[in-house]
Amino acid sequence: MAKAPVLTPRADDFPRWYQDLVNKAELADNGPVRGTMVIRPYGYGLWERMQAEMDARIKATGTQNAYFPLLIPQSYFAREADHVEGFAPELAVVTHGGGKELEEPAVVRPTSEMIINDYFSKWVQSYRDLPLKINQWANVVRWELRPRLFLRTTEFLWQEGHTAHASYEEARDFAAHIQRDVYGEFIENVLAMDFVAGRKTVKERFAGAINTLTLESMMGDGKALQMVTSHELGQNFAKAFNTRYLSREGKQELVWQTSWGSTTRMIGALVMTHGDDNGLRVPPRLAQIQVVVLAVKGDEPVLAKVREIGDRLTAAGVRVHVDDRTETPFGRRAVDWELKGVPVRIEVGPRDLENGTAMLARRIPGGKEPVAIDSLVRLLPAILEEDQALLLAQSRERRQARTSDVSTIEEAVEATGAGGWARIPWADLGEEGEARLAEHAVTVRCLVASDGSVPDSQDAPGNVAVVARAY
Repeated sequence: MAKAPVLTPRADDFPRWYQDLVNKAELADNGPVRGTMVIRPYGYGLWERMQAEMDARIKATGTQNAYFPLLIPQSYFAREADHVEGFAPELAVVTHGGGKELEEPAVVRPTSEMIINDYFSKWVQSYRDLPLKINQWANVVRWELRPRLFLRTTEFLWQEGHTAHASYEEARDFAAHIQRDVYGEFIENVLAMDFVAGRKTVKERFAGAINTLTLESMMGDGKALQMVTSHELGQNFAKAFNTRYLSREGKQELVWQTSWGSTTRMIGALVMTHGDDNGLRVPPRLAQIQVVVLAVKGDEPVLAKVREIGDRLTAAGVRVHVDDRTETPFGRRAVDWELKGVPVRIEVGPRDLENGTAMLARRIPGGKEPVAIDSLVRLLPAILEEDQALLLAQSRERRQARTSDVSTIEEAVEATGAGGWARIPWADLGEEGEARLAEHAVTVRCLVASDGSVPDSQDAPGNVAVVARAY
């Protein structure tokens, strides 16, 4: 294995390790305005892969992509009281344009419920127009007081889905479908990350929603990160925007709605879940470069062979990059690729060429071994799948090992302070206990049913609160 780059060890200072890794793996830089970020090509490549994987799953639900304006009239935010109250502290407002004061200030979108619902009210006339399912890939702005690259930034990238349905049941089931079969399937099978699926408490749910579903993952330091959310909006926005449809029975009815979103926060989650003291470890199914083929020296036969290997692997469906930059020392290049977390390195030098072998280095489990060059096309698909499964298993084992069942608030605070999660019966905690936990910077991440499923209501018998310190 290549010598580790100079990163702050995770055990010494996890936040500093995170900042070091984001910087040295060339994922992102801080932008010129406080709280903004510049996503560098390697980091943006991860986002593009996430986009492609999620976009296919979203479209499979019958949802279509569209785009709505960045600027929203400020008056729109007065139409749904809970929504505006929830977002008021984070709003960025434009008051001047073209050298003049605007007749009405415009809000830079923090989310698009308001403007999308304005158009839904125009597009929905009859039950034949339902369900209406729209998604957009966009940027949003929420004025962040304590920014951290990818995790909390003033501007970030995301997708936001918005749907309108004829019945409560249909909207409820669609929100659950998005949580389980779109987000859950993607996070588990592409990001190789374990999660707990649950229901947010009233205190923690989305402003203007009647229910928020969440997927919560444990990071490498034992803290929680909200990966995605899916919201049942009920008829709150339909009432605010008078979004009605003519039913089959000839009656005017309000629609039932959902919204759901995922963000570039998932890149931060990827770093904190799978990263180690040597750098990133990127799940093979996500990696834009699954295999890098390195020429150890610049001998022409070596260069020809690494390019040939690259072509053969590409033809076999492997995402490959050939590193023939032999003017840069081999050791430095190997360390850089390890830092970036590319799952497999294939290293070829003059001696390897003589033996008909290459050195195969696996980033995820670690270790190097010589393999026959002619066997690479046959071996690599299975190796990549094995390493994908290993990352998921490690993520799941961490969460299970660091989660404690407790019965008191004091025990919950102690467990979360020691770098883990706690599970406590919601009947023993309740909203009063939730407030007491907040005094210790501990939040109820979600509620789960006694069998581990997502409960139908906050106060369903047997509900368990999953509590943690969180990003």
